[in-house]
Amino acid sequence: MEVVRLPAVSRVAVCGGTHGNELSGVYLVRELQKKKGEKADNFSLTTVMSNPRAVEQCRRYIETDLNRCFTTAILSAPVSGETPYEMVRAQELNTLLGPRGTAKATDLICDLHNTTANMGLCFISSSDSDWIRLHICKHLQREMPSVSVRYLTFDTEPSFLSSVAKHGFAMEIGPQPHGVVRADTFNTMKEGVRLMLDWIQKFNSGVLFDGEEMEVYTVVETIDYPRDAETHLITATIHPQLQDQDFSLLHPGDPLFLTFSGNTVTYKGTEALHPIFVNECAYYEKHIALQLAQKKKVVVPSIQLKRD
Repeated sequence: MEVVRLPAVSRVAVCGGTHGNELSGVYLVRELQKKKGEKADNFSLTTVMSNPRAVEQCRRYIETDLNRCFTTAILSAPVSGETPYEMVRAQELNTLLGPRGTAKATDLICDLHNTTANMGLCFISSSDSDWIRLHICKHLQREMPSVSVRYLTFDTEPSFLSSVAKHGFAMEIGPQPHGVVRADTFNTMKEGVRLMLDWIQKFNSGVLFDGEEMEVYTVVETIDYPRDAETHLITATIHPQLQDQDFSLLHPGDPLFLTFSGNTVTYKGTEALHPIFVNECAYYEKHIALQLAQKKKVVVPSIQLKRD
């Protein structure tokens, strides 16, 4: 397979606190900021506390979810005194790290997140053909064999902070309760970021990275909890057989929910899919019990720095 030659990843940003109660990223960014004077040989590193007001209050957000505010409509909307804080902050971050879709945009954003679901370490992206992101994920899979590292894509309009960069992704690690920082989860994130920066250093130095096949998960369906027709309150929880089984295979007829009255609700789909973000705490308000993803193989080519 022909080697794909790509420009240097010269400007990198590591962001934490996009959700103010996801504390691994908050504390890792604070640690990185202590080393601000240290400079990588061949790229610049910016650290950003994305939602400082939410971090201060240890809340997911103040008025609205910041990580859903990077749509084209919101980024281009006029701002007034009544504009929600996170929408204003999204425009500020787009100015700082972008503007999105321009040559001035940061080359790579790694936005740090936690989930209460049993997701392991996930790269969350909008593309299954961005060779930089896929090679970094492959590097972590190789160097962190004791950690489940997966690559997940959403085929929707970009709304995440990471979409501001040319090569952006969220690094999502769980399970960890919101408002809590666990040593094992923090250290997994710390090592993942270290390996990412190590890969960028090597790539910019001209190292050839061999291609291979990779598994990629793409979200295809969202499922809400069963709800009461009048009160709209949930009437069931995730079935015990499905709880913590993120990325397993859910077959038609498998237990999906257990109602509070003790009845099992089965999966009514027509094909086996992979459940993700199962019983994620932050998704209750979004009416999401879990999402379902398809798994496919992607052939990732060999890549190397494009010399001028």
